[in-house]
Amino acid sequence: MIAQTGTQSTDRAAQLLLRVVEAREPLAVGELATATGLPKSTASRLLGSLERAGLVQRDGARGGVRPGPALLRFAQRGVAGDDIVSLADGALRELAAVSGETVNLAVPAHDGPDTIAEIETGHVLGTGGWVGRRGIPQHASAFGKVFIAFGAARLPRGELVAVAPRTITDRRRFDAELARIRVSGYAVAVDELEDGLAAVAAPVRGALGEVVASLAISGPTLRMPALRLEALGRLCVEQAAALSTKLGSPPVREGAA
Repeated sequence: MIAQTGTQSTDRAAQLLLRVVEAREPLAVGELATATGLPKSTASRLLGSLERAGLVQRDGARGGVRPGPALLRFAQRGVAGDDIVSLADGALRELAAVSGETVNLAVPAHDGPDTIAEIETGHVLGTGGWVGRRGIPQHASAFGKVFIAFGAARLPRGELVAVAPRTITDRRRFDAELARIRVSGYAVAVDELEDGLAAVAAPVRGALGEVVASLAISGPTLRMPALRLEALGRLCVEQAAALSTKLGSPPVREGAA
């Protein structure tokens, strides 16, 4: 009986996931419940499990459900016979050559940005070792700010936690920061994830125009003053747009909003 119940739950979750993947736009929980013939409470519980696994995510204030970061990440495999890491190699090398700093590619995950590729700086004093590091607060990193600003991740519930001296913890200030990111097309984080660490990041879009990853440059604050961060931010936007084109994204003018 227990095995039968487990199988039934799996089948129902699979039905919900299939509806989410096939939908042309995010569907509300009630719509998904109706489409699959499930009670709304059951649909909500199963979608919660799928969301924690990164298979689905809620979309904006309406709360519509769309494919999650885990699906978006693997959906990029097979594009032009290659995956997103291979396709990003040229952009990463260009950013590393021009900046001389550590560059990374990350995808959104349910517990924070997931760095999947990195080229470390040649400087003795630098940043690195981001691949495989999990649990990075979204609101305290340039990657995370990009994902939140462009709808690939959500702010955590409750109060924003101070991670480093300049971490933005006020919701209104953070909302204003997100608005600036949507205008400029890139995010900046200085002394927010860790004292002395500065980073800029820009969104990478997939075939439907959705943000599926982010390119970033990071280094010590002493080598990354405001004017240099601005120039590196524009460079990230340029290379992220080139990578987005490789992934089949329609033309998007970042910073035009």
